[in-house]
Amino acid sequence: MTIRPTEDVAYLLRNVVDALPAGELERRLDEGRPLRVKLGIDPTAPDIHLGHTVVLRKLREFQDRGHVVVLIIGDYTARVGDPSGRSSARPVLDASEIDRNAETFQRQAFTVLDPDRTEVRRNGEWLDMPMEELFRLARTSTVAQLLERDDFAKRFSEGSPISILELLYPLLQGYDSVMVRADVELGGTDQLFNLLLAREIQQAYGVPPQVAVTLPILPGTDGTKRMSKSEGNYIGVTEPAAEVFGKAMSVPDDAMPVYYELLLDEPFDPEAPAVESKRSLARALAARFAGEEAAEEAEARFDRVHVQHDVPEDIEEADLPRADGPVHLPALLAEAFGISRSEARRLLSQGGVKLDGEALSEGDLDVPPDRLDGRVVQLGKRHFRRFRRRA
Repeated sequence: MTIRPTEDVAYLLRNVVDALPAGELERRLDEGRPLRVKLGIDPTAPDIHLGHTVVLRKLREFQDRGHVVVLIIGDYTARVGDPSGRSSARPVLDASEIDRNAETFQRQAFTVLDPDRTEVRRNGEWLDMPMEELFRLARTSTVAQLLERDDFAKRFSEGSPISILELLYPLLQGYDSVMVRADVELGGTDQLFNLLLAREIQQAYGVPPQVAVTLPILPGTDGTKRMSKSEGNYIGVTEPAAEVFGKAMSVPDDAMPVYYELLLDEPFDPEAPAVESKRSLARALAARFAGEEAAEEAEARFDRVHVQHDVPEDIEEADLPRADGPVHLPALLAEAFGISRSEARRLLSQGGVKLDGEALSEGDLDVPPDRLDGRVVQLGKRHFRRFRRRA
C-alpha cells in the first residue's frame, strides 16, 4: 500500500490528545516507509472492552495506511503490574493465568486489527534477561525522575508504599520499545509518562526515539469512571449482541458525544433526540462485533423487554434443584446467573429480581419450588432464566 504522508497525518491525528514531540509524526511519515507502531498490553484480564478498542481502532488506521502494528503482550510486565493511575500496588497474577489471558486478548484484538499486518511479540522474550542487562537498564533513569509521575508522586507524598518493582515498570516498558525498534507508541493519556520515558531509554541504547501518541480514555457505561471490568461499567467486544445493545442504551445522555467521537465514524448530532442517538450507537456497536442480523434481533429483543415490557422469546432454561423443602433463592440466582450470593441478596433487597414481572424482596430468600417451576426470573434489566423442575 502506498504511504501518503501529507494526506495521512491529519487523518491519523484525529481524536489524538498528544503527539510528541510536536511535528515528529509528520517527519516520520515523510520518510515514506512503513512505520513500526507499538502497543503494549498487559494481560491482567482476559477480555477486551470498548475502552481498549479506542487505541486498537487507531492502530488499525495506521495499518490501513501501510504501517506495521507491533502488539506486545506483556507476559513479563503483567507480573509487575502497571502502576499508572493506581493508588496501591496491583495484585500479582499467576503465570498460567497470564498465559490464558494473553491468548484470549490476542484473539479478541483481531476483531479490530488486521492479523496480516500485526507483529505479535511477548516481552518475556527479552525481559528474561541476565542481571547485568537489568543493571544497564536501571542506569538509564533516576529515582527522582520516576517519582515525577503523578501516581508515584501522590503515593510518595501520602507515605503510601511504592515497591522497587513498581519503579522498574516504566523502564521495562521502555525497553520493549528498544527491542522492537518502535517508531510510534500508542496509549491512553495515563500512559504519557511511560511513552516519553521510553524515548529516553531508546536513546540510551542508540535507537531512534519513538513518537508518543495518546488518546482519550473512554468513560464506562456510568458516564464517569473509566471503562473497566473491575468497575462493572464495561461493554465487552465478545458479549452477545443483546448485551452490547442493552448496555449501550444505558449510557448517560451527556456521554454520547465522546462515545460517538471515539467509537463511531460519524458526527454526533446534538439536535437529535437522545434515545435515537443511543439507538444508532447501540445498533452500530452490536453490528460491528456480532453482525447486522444479530444487531436487528438485539434491538427487537430490547423493545420487547423495555418498550413493550414483554418477556423475550429466547429465554435460557435452568434446572431447579432436586430437594425437598424450599429453594434458597440467593444460591439459585448465584448458580444460574454467575453472581455471588451476596450480590443476589443485594439485588433482592433493591427490587432487582422479578418473578414473572413481579418484584421479589429480601423476604423472599426461601421460596417453595412450585412457585418457581415453569416461571421466568428476571435479574436486573436484561437477564432472564426460566426455571423448571426436572423429573
